[in-house]
Amino acid sequence: MEFADLLAGLDPVPRGLVVLCLVAVTGLLIGRLRLGTVSLGIGGVLFAGIFWGHMGLHVDPEVGQFLREFGLILFVYTIGIQVGPGFFSALKRSGLALNGMAAALVGLSVLVAAGVHVVFGAPLPVALGLMAGATTNTPSLGAATQMLKAVGASPDLLGVPGLGYAVAYPFGIAGILLTMVLVRAVLAVKVDQEQAAFEAARAAETQALDTVNVEITNPNMENLPLGELPGMEEMHVVVSRMQRDGAVQVAHPETPVRVGDVLLLVGPPPRLRDMVRILGRRADTDLKAVPSEVKWERLVVTSDKVLGHAIGSLNLLHRHDVVISRVNRAGVELTPSPGLKLEFGDICTVIGHPRNIEAAATVLGNRAQALQQAQILPIFLGIALGVLLGSIPFAFPGMPAPVKLGLAGGPLIAAIVLARIGHIGPFVWFMPPSANHALREIGIVLFLGIVGLKAGESFVALLTEGDGLKWLLWGALITIVPLLIVGFAARLFLRMNYLTLCGLLAGGMTDPPALAFANAIRPSEAPSLAYATVYPLVMFLRILAPQVLVLLLWV
Repeated sequence: MEFADLLAGLDPVPRGLVVLCLVAVTGLLIGRLRLGTVSLGIGGVLFAGIFWGHMGLHVDPEVGQFLREFGLILFVYTIGIQVGPGFFSALKRSGLALNGMAAALVGLSVLVAAGVHVVFGAPLPVALGLMAGATTNTPSLGAATQMLKAVGASPDLLGVPGLGYAVAYPFGIAGILLTMVLVRAVLAVKVDQEQAAFEAARAAETQALDTVNVEITNPNMENLPLGELPGMEEMHVVVSRMQRDGAVQVAHPETPVRVGDVLLLVGPPPRLRDMVRILGRRADTDLKAVPSEVKWERLVVTSDKVLGHAIGSLNLLHRHDVVISRVNRAGVELTPSPGLKLEFGDICTVIGHPRNIEAAATVLGNRAQALQQAQILPIFLGIALGVLLGSIPFAFPGMPAPVKLGLAGGPLIAAIVLARIGHIGPFVWFMPPSANHALREIGIVLFLGIVGLKAGESFVALLTEGDGLKWLLWGALITIVPLLIVGFAARLFLRMNYLTLCGLLAGGMTDPPALAFANAIRPSEAPSLAYATVYPLVMFLRILAPQVLVLLLWV
């Protein structure tokens, strides 16, 4: 019995799953093939789907629709959970310039795609698919398909964007790399200098917490309680521990200071220097190296009873005689001011006697294994809220019809907001990176696999007999024109660091292979930081863009 005959004898659901698994395995193997530093990655699933669809394999339409849309939901939801905590902070300060250029990149892509439709006469479903492929943005394809369905497009037209996506996708990747190379060559960029400039600027901006041992020599401090020492609160400095008469002890705010006491201070380096001038002089003794019953330990916040509570309200010092000297949140060290609210996964450095540290660990949770466990209930709750949000129509002035975020936008926005909130009561919107990555990959494989199978039914015929070559040219225009304009403008007028610019271009096209290429230029954090800064806003705009085009241009 041939394989095709075996599949034909299966019910629709088992047949669809077997076909999709075949596409996934083939596509993921294709995605591992590398040309230099570039590979198709997860995009290989799309081309595997096209191949098997051309070979006659297919999935029942109803089964395929469910798998495609559920995969899209998983993909965008996990993206939102990943970027949510840093989404709003990314819009501040230097992030505004990066996000402004990224928004311009999206806007130019929309204008060129609209021009392809209006000037060159490309059908709107074709232009939408080409825009999604030319910008290597899969959720944009999902949003376009959803919006076409909402305005009553025929089932035949719903498969057209997938074809356009597949045609434009290869140059979508190549165009980003070409732009990086052209900017570097035309403007004679010296990458070594760019790397050194970025590292210098990064070092100047970064203010990790440090420690200093200071001996009280200022007589004006005599008998002042530790909690009332001038400048401590304003400068975000914390007393970790103190030494008196050779004995190290936990620092209590009500303890009077005496000349000759040695304090271990924790805070930003410039503020520590100021505090030394106020209190006395640097001590020759390092309290961290003095043998003592006072120890320190890092405790992770996992108890839902303390989530959202300010450090001051926990009163760990008076209840358990321990001091929190610093808080590490997602790799960033924070001064533990009384008003700082704890979040799931915060790592607190706690000072005290071992038995008291154990009591504090009970309060904070300190279950490291909890960081490796996915919170399943909040995942389904968040997805449900996202689907409901995506179904709400939003009316905008000048728009011929209300706009819905749909299955691509609703879960994304819900996940960003929920991840930023962190928790609601016992529900914690935290997902371990490994679980997030697994669900995201499964989701995009489901989506691309079904899209590829549908496109494969007519892909080869389109290229050999239809308008495939025109589509290739139109897709190349949508890719390269916005990239060149933004790339040269950011460098010439904003004087943007070249490595940061490469991350901006990769993030503006939401393209991981391009980010890998940018990272390979020089070992620097610059591309990844820029990519992460613009990614959330770009993803939102890429999902919204095809919906706006459908509302404006659909007839």
